[in-house]
Amino acid sequence: MNKEFSDRLQKIEAVLNRYLPSQSNLDCNPDWRSASFGAIDSCINETHLENLIGPCKNLVDLGGKRWRPLLLVLCAELASSHKSESEIQSALEKAYNITPLVEFSHTASLIHDDIEDAADTRRGKPCAYITYGLDVALNAGSWLIFQASTCIQNIAASDAEKKLLYELYLMELRRLHLGQAMDILWHRNPELIPSIDEYRAMVRNKTGTLSRLAVKLGVLAGGAGQDIVEKAGCFAEDIGTGFQIIDDVINLTSGNPGKKRGDDIVEGKKSLPVLLHLQKNPADTEKLASLFVQARKEGIDSPAVEQAISILTNSGAVEEAKSLGVKTIEENAENLSNLFGNSGSKAAGLIMELFEALRGK
Repeated sequence: MNKEFSDRLQKIEAVLNRYLPSQSNLDCNPDWRSASFGAIDSCINETHLENLIGPCKNLVDLGGKRWRPLLLVLCAELASSHKSESEIQSALEKAYNITPLVEFSHTASLIHDDIEDAADTRRGKPCAYITYGLDVALNAGSWLIFQASTCIQNIAASDAEKKLLYELYLMELRRLHLGQAMDILWHRNPELIPSIDEYRAMVRNKTGTLSRLAVKLGVLAGGAGQDIVEKAGCFAEDIGTGFQIIDDVINLTSGNPGKKRGDDIVEGKKSLPVLLHLQKNPADTEKLASLFVQARKEGIDSPAVEQAISILTNSGAVEEAKSLGVKTIEENAENLSNLFGNSGSKAAGLIMELFEALRGK
């Protein structure tokens, strides 16, 4: 890994650990309890908190690329690069301290996603709802969404800026849940095939919203005006869309890390390869729908999984989706890097390098 990335990731990890400490470190962090819950009854102890912290901390500690908080920091560097050294340091301190907004909301969405998709594994381990129980996982995931916002209280910013951060965070979370609602509608109804425009709208909200949140928070921390913040957010949501398309492809080829190849078929996902195939081969709609039903009933080892993958691969839909995903990422990453007219800056170069690494270039 680029040392520039690893140095920043270490700082990000320290912030995440401060706002989501392990159970054993709660006694060393007395301010965490009051910042998270205010004045609560003294009889509430670490045993009670475990049902909140445990599922969330376990998933965070299992890893993940952390590319969203890293992108947030790099965007703050990009937006503040023309300012004085003291202003740059202030922007970066603010950026690092709000990284829980993107990483914790992402973690919470994974906990809930796995429940809604009836998934078995996440990051190579049993899903949180399997390990801790459905009730605990649901409650902990919901709590983490709200817990993330405690970081706003501790940054050096005006009340007006803090208000803007809260509004931005809540708006993007509402959009995330809208995208998830669309996805649930389609995977619960095998015969219901969305249009490609509907698919893109779903992904821009379900997946793109966290990329958009990261970039908007970053450029805002760097001191950009609202018009630039919104423009950067548009580029970011399309980058997030591109990565989701690539994930759709990987699911049907090598399989996503910590997951099994073709589990999107079991879950009934109407991914872009499916939609591209059916756009050109509408007569296959009933066949693919029946394979989705069979795969959901029989599980990941069902022959229907490989049959569906074979249909999508042989028609060229998987390769076409991959090309569209790569093009979407490349075009919008370049636009984002050039947003402040400093395409030759260190931050701009690192942003391009990050996206190239993520898509395996």
